[in-house]
Amino acid sequence: MIRGMYTAGSGMMALQHRMDTIANNLANVDTSGYKYDDSIFKAFPELLLRRMGDDGMLSFFVRQRKIGSIDKTPVIGTLGTGVAQNEVFTVFEQGEFKQTDSHFDVALAGKGFFTVETPYGLRYTRNGSFHIDPSGILVTKEGYPVLGENGYVKIKKNNFIVDEDGKIFVNNEYTKDPQRLVAMEENQWKQTVFLDRFRIIQVEEPRYLRKQGSSLWKVTEHSGPARVINEQERPKVLQRFLEGSNVNPVTEMVRMIEVNRNYESNQKVIQSEDQSTSQLLERVLRV
Repeated sequence: MIRGMYTAGSGMMALQHRMDTIANNLANVDTSGYKYDDSIFKAFPELLLRRMGDDGMLSFFVRQRKIGSIDKTPVIGTLGTGVAQNEVFTVFEQGEFKQTDSHFDVALAGKGFFTVETPYGLRYTRNGSFHIDPSGILVTKEGYPVLGENGYVKIKKNNFIVDEDGKIFVNNEYTKDPQRLVAMEENQWKQTVFLDRFRIIQVEEPRYLRKQGSSLWKVTEHSGPARVINEQERPKVLQRFLEGSNVNPVTEMVRMIEVNRNYESNQKVIQSEDQSTSQLLERVLRV
């Protein structure tokens, strides 16, 4: 009976981890570039149940006839010993695009990550909500520089445009006229000065990237090193768009209800085991 408590208790602990994952997904439903996490479980190894009682006649027969060995305690079934959280992994499905009025907002349509320089090393993000710092460098909301293939991206306010390949073009003549900048055709911009191209990377196993907060990811041993995406695999870069979170609030709420119900079921199992154990002990003490 006590084993039943342990089994139900392990289930409750695993469900707590899943609830934390769901809560984090719901908290980031409006975070640009956020990718939802999923929690999966694994079962502890099952135990073999064997028959323990025997009158010895079988072993006596084996000794006299010398016909080999026979298991006196044959397996009569298995017993589960509970579950545990096995892994929390990120699902990199494409989020919906939201059009904005800012030239500093860019989104990736396809696989890949922008490269960001932080005090802790290079990090990678899908959140393309950028701005410029006082020195004219394109940075994230946290102030981390966004890298192009040639280093920092240095621009002036309202004097640049980004094409679908991630190339950045500048034209200083239109710095003081944002409306005229918006109305310019892309082919006109290509006749101006090419500045740089966003450094967009990919890894072999994205699911093993480690979240660092602020929509940043870090490469790990299992994800493989970051590499600049080649021309055939580059995603489209959309200026004045942001990629929304890929969290489905309805799906997450349904999962939360399921977790609550399963948690309550495990609670009832523990209560039932506790009552049965109490009744058993009372009867033994009476005897």
